[in-house]
Amino acid sequence: MIIAVTRLPEKAGRDEATCEEYGHSCRIVSPLRSDVYDTQVQAFVLEANRGAFDCIFFTSALPAELIAPLLRTGARVVAIGPQTARVLAEAGIAAETLPTFYSRDFVPYLGDWIDGKAIGIPRADVPNPGLIRAIEEAGGIAYEYRCYGLIQTNTPLDLEGADAILFTSANSFIMANWERREDILPIAIGDITAEAMRKGGVEPAVTGDGSMTGTLGALNTYLSERRQ
Repeated sequence: MIIAVTRLPEKAGRDEATCEEYGHSCRIVSPLRSDVYDTQVQAFVLEANRGAFDCIFFTSALPAELIAPLLRTGARVVAIGPQTARVLAEAGIAAETLPTFYSRDFVPYLGDWIDGKAIGIPRADVPNPGLIRAIEEAGGIAYEYRCYGLIQTNTPLDLEGADAILFTSANSFIMANWERREDILPIAIGDITAEAMRKGGVEPAVTGDGSMTGTLGALNTYLSERRQ
């Protein structure tokens, strides 16, 4: 299949190679663009490098790309997925990787260790009150730095010849300018994205586990079952 993947170009990473591994080809289509807040990036790096955080949680690959080359810290570092961990490793930072692909699992992953700890979170300018509340309820102190914004492009997505469209986040669905056609299979990368799609009147044919590999595996299972 030809899959249109809604992704910031700078976050596409290995998407094309991963699609090929699962027997598909992909096209990156971008309903959003990033706007980096340089002052917030610098502020986070200064605080991290002076030892202000016991743990740093990278919730996506883009802040890792912006910040990791500048980090000089002994803090515990946690990445939300293998792509983010890979970016950190390329900058010489060894990171733990969450066993799932959702920030809601960050606090359960750290367990009792989080009590009394300062957690630095460089992230997009998108509220995540559930994460902050969970950290505070577990006795941690959250320091959130909004290092970049997400701006709607309003450019119609290029779906010419595409067999499917894979939404990689709730925002990438909500802000997408696309033609809804019955011949294009709608796919959600995870349950949060799937919920946003349903609220927008689109039922995902396939819902992944929050990762590209898990979603493509679920897609192949769906296609195999449909052929039977």
